[in-house]
Amino acid sequence: MVNTVWDSTTQTFHGGQEHSFLDNFVEDFSVTTNYLGTPKQALEAAKEAMHDIHHYPAANQEPAKSHLAQFLWPNDYQQHHGRLLMGNGASELIDLVVRLCLKNHADTEAPTWKGGPWNVQYQEYQRSASTNGFTILDPKNPDRANMVCLVNPCNPTGDYMTIEPLKAWIKANVKTGGTVIVDESMQPWVSAAFRDDSLISQHEFMQELWQEEKVSLYVMHSWTKIWSCTGLRVGSVICASDAHCAALRKIQVPWSVNGPALKFVEAVVKDDAYLNETWQNTTRLRAYLVDKLLALHPEWVIHGKPFLSWVWVDMGSQEMADKAVQLARAAGVPVRSGTPGYQCLSFVRVAVRVEDQVDVLVRAWQSL
Repeated sequence: MVNTVWDSTTQTFHGGQEHSFLDNFVEDFSVTTNYLGTPKQALEAAKEAMHDIHHYPAANQEPAKSHLAQFLWPNDYQQHHGRLLMGNGASELIDLVVRLCLKNHADTEAPTWKGGPWNVQYQEYQRSASTNGFTILDPKNPDRANMVCLVNPCNPTGDYMTIEPLKAWIKANVKTGGTVIVDESMQPWVSAAFRDDSLISQHEFMQELWQEEKVSLYVMHSWTKIWSCTGLRVGSVICASDAHCAALRKIQVPWSVNGPALKFVEAVVKDDAYLNETWQNTTRLRAYLVDKLLALHPEWVIHGKPFLSWVWVDMGSQEMADKAVQLARAAGVPVRSGTPGYQCLSFVRVAVRVEDQVDVLVRAWQSL
């Protein structure tokens, strides 16, 4: 079934593929998207843009990029606009930055790559680094690397570093002349004040790294989770300078962000009510999910910060985790096994959803 979707020799497993195989599909708990679903006004804008698919999308990504910049930097977006680039999901931009880093280390024998300090993190960064020829270091290796990629908050573990420890970790783990990517795709869930604890506001720090250490820092966002539009593929990267951004644009294929996606972004960044509802309810719904799971098995260990859109559950054994995955699929509420890609054999990742959908999952797991 879903295993046939992925070519395990060339691709990295990802959640979100099983819904189309299930005749009794209820809700997808395998992806960490917003429980609210796709914002309606932005969805309508994307639909309306289908009437213009006989035209090319804007080569400069405007006006969507300017609207996204204003969302990121409400008070001074014009000043930072030139450092922002949109892409066909974060995946395209990840690969662009990795390739550019490798090019900059063409004279380095076996340039090294290291992930964040977590036990495991989103695998796309390591996949791209490995494919492009980097030597992969263990995340616990104390050596500095030519390229470090940190997912913060970490998907799937739910670990999170606040801004000052994050900056200290970066400075302690990258070599002079190196490259850093910090993926903050799940960071907007922190609160309405998410910008205050984010690298998107650390302009002086980014400049200091570049001017003093020649370290290039990129802040990556997949916007498909917070705005629940994974099928549309929308991402962005904030670069250390306009010149860094131009270097990425030079190797980016033209028109990689399609017309409906651009119109979606243009509309969605204005939907304050959607984000306010997200911040108001996600923590409460996550607590409901945690309570229900622990009522089933008090010995299960739940990982992750309270504001996040998922839980990372250690069920204690691979046997139980595998059974949980099977039961959830059979009930039309697929979850993400921790085994493929992550090799966390006793773990399952479960998305935050509304109460009646969670109840379906809980009933499916009564026999565990």
